[in-house]
Amino acid sequence: MALEVALRHRFGRGGDGFALDAAFVAPTPGVTALFGPSGCGKSTVLAAVAGLLRPREGRVALDGDAVLDTARGVFVPPERRRCGVVFQDGRLFPHLSVEANLRFGLRRAPRGAEGPGFDTVVALLGVGHLLARRPAGLSGGEKQRVALGRALLSRPRLLLMDEPLAALDAARRVEVLPFLARLRDAAGLPILYVTHALDEVDALADSLVLLEAGRVVAEGPVEALSVRTDLPVLSGRRDAGALLACEVLAHDPVRGLTRLTLAGGGELLAPLRPNLPPGRRLRVRVRARDVALATQAPEATSISNIVPSTVTGVEAAGSAEVFVSLMAGQTPLLSRVSPDAVARLGLRPGLPVFAMVKAIALDPAGTGAGSL
Repeated sequence: MALEVALRHRFGRGGDGFALDAAFVAPTPGVTALFGPSGCGKSTVLAAVAGLLRPREGRVALDGDAVLDTARGVFVPPERRRCGVVFQDGRLFPHLSVEANLRFGLRRAPRGAEGPGFDTVVALLGVGHLLARRPAGLSGGEKQRVALGRALLSRPRLLLMDEPLAALDAARRVEVLPFLARLRDAAGLPILYVTHALDEVDALADSLVLLEAGRVVAEGPVEALSVRTDLPVLSGRRDAGALLACEVLAHDPVRGLTRLTLAGGGELLAPLRPNLPPGRRLRVRVRARDVALATQAPEATSISNIVPSTVTGVEAAGSAEVFVSLMAGQTPLLSRVSPDAVARLGLRPGLPVFAMVKAIALDPAGTGAGSL
């Protein structure tokens, strides 16, 4: 079960213009994020999958069913592809109420197609109190929630989201992210999600496709790609670091901490999040810049997380910084340190060290006010 995409297209004539030459396979169901800098081709890929762009060469198939295959002359029109598309600006009908906008999605659903009903979607996205309003009376976050509901009610086989939070301010993004996560879990649909915001990837994506200049430079599970130091589109960011799958173990209100168990073994302490019930699965980004290293167990320190680890790699990250790759049991970590620290501590593969992370530096993905 997969979404298969292979596209070749050039804008402009001759050798001029942007060239797209991208291919990837995204597992279904699940959320696959197309990630990269502005202008790298993310939205172009989405448009080709939706049928809004007819590439010069390519194939797009969902679970073996081709909607585009230029070699065989297949081009299914966009209205027959059953793709629910959500854009940056929502694109609601201004003359219709929220309820009428949502029911428009229902009218587009193929006869007999299965999917959540009207009342279920309204409850899922928390828009019941907005049904009588028109789009002009909605906030940006409310508009996007309605747009998500309309797309879901069209009973699509595939949801396509083109930077749906990019036009929102930080507060509205935090408002909408939990609804996106809820929709992902309830819909059980494959979702192709375009973004250049790493916190959205952390909160939502199962797999990641990295694009640069119209080409795929890497693809795979989000956690695996997060610790690769050979991918500048990720490792070159100041928020680069390991994305870790966790589970809420318990809360300690007296200390103001929440205990998290790691999928790879071990525990981390994070700031208290009493709204997250024990057993809740989530992810935490441990930024490389927040991981300090010691060759002896530190004593009398304010740092809550002191994790025995082994150095697995040392690689320059520019002229003034070095990435140190670590394994804490079965959990990979990254540390960003100075060349001086590497020399003073004698950091090298195989060396046992202690990775130190402040609890306050951690925030479960999708529950805080920004990227981790």
